Amino acid sequence: MESSSTTAAAALHAGGVAEREYEEVLGRLSSLITQKVRADTGNRGNQWDLMGRYLQILELEEPIARMKVIHVAGTKGKGSTCTFTESILRSCGFRTGLFTSPHLMDVRERFRLDGVDISEEKFLKYFWCCWNKLKEKTDDDIPMPAYFRFMALLAFKIFSAEQVDVALLEVGLGGKFDATNVVKSPVVCGISSLGYDHMEILGNTLGEIAGEKAGIFKKGVPAYTAPQPEEAMVVLKRRASELGISLQVVDPLKPHQLKDQHLGLQGEHQYENAGLAVALASTWLEKQGHVDRMPLNHTDPLPDQFIRGLSSASLQGRAQIVPDSQVNSEEKDRDSSLVFYLDGAHSPESMEICARWFSHATKEQSQTCSKSRKILLFNCMSVRDPMRLLPHLVDTATQNGVHFDLALFVPNQSQHNKLGSKASAPAGPEQIDLSWQLSLQAVWEKLLNDDNKGSNSTDSGETSLVFESLPLAIEWLRKNAVEDPSTSYQVLVTGSLHLIGDVLRLLKK
Repeated sequence: MESSSTTAAAALHAGGVAEREYEEVLGRLSSLITQKVRADTGNRGNQWDLMGRYLQILELEEPIARMKVIHVAGTKGKGSTCTFTESILRSCGFRTGLFTSPHLMDVRERFRLDGVDISEEKFLKYFWCCWNKLKEKTDDDIPMPAYFRFMALLAFKIFSAEQVDVALLEVGLGGKFDATNVVKSPVVCGISSLGYDHMEILGNTLGEIAGEKAGIFKKGVPAYTAPQPEEAMVVLKRRASELGISLQVVDPLKPHQLKDQHLGLQGEHQYENAGLAVALASTWLEKQGHVDRMPLNHTDPLPDQFIRGLSSASLQGRAQIVPDSQVNSEEKDRDSSLVFYLDGAHSPESMEICARWFSHATKEQSQTCSKSRKILLFNCMSVRDPMRLLPHLVDTATQNGVHFDLALFVPNQSQHNKLGSKASAPAGPEQIDLSWQLSLQAVWEKLLNDDNKGSNSTDSGETSLVFESLPLAIEWLRKNAVEDPSTSYQVLVTGSLHLIGDVLRLLKK
């Protein structure tokens, strides 16, 4: 009989082998990330027809045609809308598959089965199945798919093999030429709130952006949209009428429809996403012949399964509050002294929503502690214009009675990490280019000077700092919070979902 120590050693070895295999897979996925900037070719398809060939190679055409898909595009709230819709249908008893992007800490977050990230074992099985088939059949004429296309293909493989009742697909970018748009006949389509983002690819006007998003509309497929600015709505309606389909505008959900329950995702704007999710889930149920489970009308309280789904929905990195366990465990006698408020806002409109949420959430916490410092921890991708982001954040915060004492600018940690690899970023000093962070700081300082609202945030009167790395910034915050136990440090982390993922990964260590 094996000794327990032998069994433990074998388990440890197996664990090490699995971790090495997982790291190898992440390395292969990294190799698919094209080095060129996404905007190089505009969004005119970039050999989009290759997706058809990839589906043939992976024998996915038939399975996708049979799949009962809900397809959602939008600028803001498409991930939240998909999450709410999935949670509703799961509460109704259906087996669900949810494909979203980006991931925050682990690539498996993109593929959820019945509300849970796919297991490592299943992920590895389906990855190798797709990777090996594609490697065998691709060549110079048909190259390996780029990163997001591979992810979408993998999602189709997972959802078909796992025989989900419903597949919810969040568009990655745009709509018309997105990898998810190979679905020819979804059950229903939805467009969440539109705004200015990815303009280098999708166009400079709301009309152009709406035209790209409307690319997911299909003949014979009902479509719903959240309320939109007029310029965008005109384009969406025109496209729907060209296809001969009805486009219905969905009102935000009313709180009384939840019978005193709260939405699982925080923030006033989530009532809009929840309203769209209810319409999508209801239409899916109707089309699948489950009329008995649908809401009776648009004003009465929702059925219990809908309320259960909406109140239990969860999505990391959106209006998420995380007290720092390291500092707060050292300060057991009082309220949390270092709390991170995480929101992946990265467009002008979502910055305003984020600022309103932060103002509201910190007011609630401030009632329990007399002294607080509000600090912004920020980074955004260099394709985004900080002059379109930071003023919206600052102005809305000010209107809601919040002034930032200090802003910290950092590079993303994930530039070191392959796709949420378990490997840490290099510890030693590296040559890190901080020119982007310094330019963000300059925008911030100009904002403060223009508004003449710079408040003394430290003894030296600093209003902003640039750190070489995120761990150094977190370390600085922890040190200050410990040294100043009578003050509650409230840190808003925003500007980039990658930054949110990096912070979560560091806080969980």
